[in-house]
Amino acid sequence: MTFNPGIFTPHSVPARPSHGPYGSILETVGRTPIVRLNHIAPPNVELYVKLEAFNPMGSVKDRLAMAVIEAAEREGRLKPGQTVIEATSGNTGIGLAMVCAAKGYPLVIVMGENFSLERRKLLRFLGAKVVLTPAAERGTGMFALAKRLAETHGWFLCHQFETEANADIHTATTAREILGDFATLGLDYWVSGFGTGGTLKGVARVLQEESPRTEIVVAEPENAQILSSGIPQARNPDGTAARSHPDARAHPMQGWTPDFIPKLAGDALEGNLIDHFQPVSGTEALETARRLATREGIFCGISGGATVAAALRMAERAPRGARILAMVPDTGERYLSTPLFDDIPEEMTEEEERIAASAPRPPRKPRADGPAAEISPEAVAFLEAALSDRDAPIVMVGFEWCEFCWSVRKLFDRTGVAFRAIDVDSAAFREADRGGQILRAMFARTGRRTVPQVFIGGEMIGGATEVLAANNDGTLAARLEAIGRAPTGHVEDAFAFLPKWVKRPKAAQQHQAGAT
Repeated sequence: MTFNPGIFTPHSVPARPSHGPYGSILETVGRTPIVRLNHIAPPNVELYVKLEAFNPMGSVKDRLAMAVIEAAEREGRLKPGQTVIEATSGNTGIGLAMVCAAKGYPLVIVMGENFSLERRKLLRFLGAKVVLTPAAERGTGMFALAKRLAETHGWFLCHQFETEANADIHTATTAREILGDFATLGLDYWVSGFGTGGTLKGVARVLQEESPRTEIVVAEPENAQILSSGIPQARNPDGTAARSHPDARAHPMQGWTPDFIPKLAGDALEGNLIDHFQPVSGTEALETARRLATREGIFCGISGGATVAAALRMAERAPRGARILAMVPDTGERYLSTPLFDDIPEEMTEEEERIAASAPRPPRKPRADGPAAEISPEAVAFLEAALSDRDAPIVMVGFEWCEFCWSVRKLFDRTGVAFRAIDVDSAAFREADRGGQILRAMFARTGRRTVPQVFIGGEMIGGATEVLAANNDGTLAARLEAIGRAPTGHVEDAFAFLPKWVKRPKAAQQHQAGAT
């Protein structure tokens, strides 16, 4: 077959200039695309979105994170190896974790306990330490703890809400990208929410000076319109918020509008950079984010849905032919545990069940009954030696990449139980089908063809769900104590370690019901 590269090139996608190879991940920050909405925008306007999820860590805060760290390095305020600390709802922290990993700085993030679980895991996966504060203390409580920790340990506090480096990076990059993309078209409205105020201040001052036709629209939560309230923010001498704003209320737009007016957002207000305020309800934000996904193929978080909802409101009263650009700050993947995904089922719906059943299964081919595979004496001897080893009396025979085996590993690791894992699919047992031989020897010994199988003192006590159930009813601990290997930790419900796609067995449901 002759390869024809032309048939693999989508004719509707223009070639993008190559910028690589890059010297580090930090060089990929910025240059995010602006995309027109074709299905949810009203016909009288052109509505565009700037997709900041195209930054390497999936949010607009990658720009801020890089700018703050590099400014501190240039000015000598951040020393090699010094710990960096910041209070954040997540995206700034994730950006900082990327930058600190690339540059070799330890990082501590202070975050409210009410922010999504995905953000905590992403931060820890990137090497950061995550310290949680009570939800009732809100943003001011997060920042207060970060400040105390920085002062106590001599750590570098980023001050994302006050540092001019935050606004400057958006002046130097985000604003220039917008002006470049609309150089020939022109832009009538730019719509943004605010978190730190860095994007707002940094972009708005450039647009006001170099594109005076562009009107600046700031979106706020309908129940927490603090920037447009006319009530000033109480501040400390260094510009930090002294207390929560009196109009602050809890709202679902994570990363938007903390419980105080950040200095940078206050600067934009006092500098008359804002032309319009547009309130958005939480319901509008969620519905618009879902419509962006299902109608436009754009996957964004709640704050992105809120900003586009504000842009749609502006479109209702904008003149015909107006061009509107909305900032979409991040991706939807860090909202899986939030109300944004509440109505998204995990199991197949009735319609999906009908689709699955609509194509009949082919008839099964009859299985030829051949002679049973022989089991090598070496495999039998290996298994017997392993199961009778008094120095390692707890043995799991399983697969290296089996989710049910992982469930047992997690239980033993969490409860401090030392065990031997014989992973028959690992490289150590690959030669001459040694792993398969050991597996067949085990099946012949126990009469069960299941994996994993767990043994204590040579006796098979069961597979994954049986071991988890034995933990929950206390019999596992009793067996381990009897051989002098009592657990050092405790797990109340071991069925939580099962893969998420597995329906919980009846024993697990009964255990859960009994615990409530």
